[in-house]
Amino acid sequence: MSINYAILGLLSSQSLTGYDMKKIIQDSSFMYWSGNNNQIYKALVELLKEEYVTSEVQHQESSPSKKMYTITPEGRAELKRWVLSAPVQPEARNTFLIQLAWSDQLETAEILGMLDAYEQEIMSLIHLEQGREAKGQYSPGRSPREAMLWKLIQANKLSAHTSELQWIGEVRRALTNENGNGVKQVKVEVMTREGQQYLELRPADSMLSTEQDILDLIGACMEHDVYKVLLNEAALPEEFYNLRTGLAGTLLQKFMNYRVRGAAVIGSGQAGKGRFKELLSELNKGSSFRTFGNEEEAAAWLLQKD
Repeated sequence: MSINYAILGLLSSQSLTGYDMKKIIQDSSFMYWSGNNNQIYKALVELLKEEYVTSEVQHQESSPSKKMYTITPEGRAELKRWVLSAPVQPEARNTFLIQLAWSDQLETAEILGMLDAYEQEIMSLIHLEQGREAKGQYSPGRSPREAMLWKLIQANKLSAHTSELQWIGEVRRALTNENGNGVKQVKVEVMTREGQQYLELRPADSMLSTEQDILDLIGACMEHDVYKVLLNEAALPEEFYNLRTGLAGTLLQKFMNYRVRGAAVIGSGQAGKGRFKELLSELNKGSSFRTFGNEEEAAAWLLQKD
């Protein structure tokens, strides 16, 4: 697809300067061009030549003059023609898949390291999309339907990245199982309370004993699109309370990376142990993960509005 049509689309809603268009394209989650001046002004020259747009220099008293571009009726007709044309097959190039294809020469630990690095790259993209969503991306907003479509388009990118994370988890599980170290996927129950949902990890056979268990739990959050988790004490092994194992640290880091809010029900016996007690004291000051003495209090806090 040519950037020309993206520009015609932007101009269909309002007249813009080249700088305006550059900023919108750079900030967009789905307009994949760099938005540099060369691309935009080269396209504008072509559009002017084809009489799809016009330009007008506007003089300003206290600021430099600016050139405004406006779409013509011919430009609108061309844009509509292109919108109705057959869609191009999505690009599916992914360098990591090629790297993974020839990774059998590596040790399993090395492949898992590759997955960790790739996961961090995907998480960076997710945080970028979430930041764009929080900031509020450009949208013409000429009608409720158009606003809805733009919101769904923006959600498409986030959905693709989330699916990629789920696939990474599947590869990890396959590699672990292949080496005889497989673990059962964690079992969660979707709980509904006052119209809100959270996941509860309760059964003893779904203990969070390994990093993969934690990743499986994150995968369950993605599957159900629920990012609030209640951890029953029975789901936390003895190793969780020993900070030297790194299990608690991994859980907290993954929850933070994936923006999962967690509440754990921990008895007074475990909560009062050494360095773990100090960790709980710090956690209970925050709004991302806290511990409670019973499920009722944990669920109530978990479902509080941010």
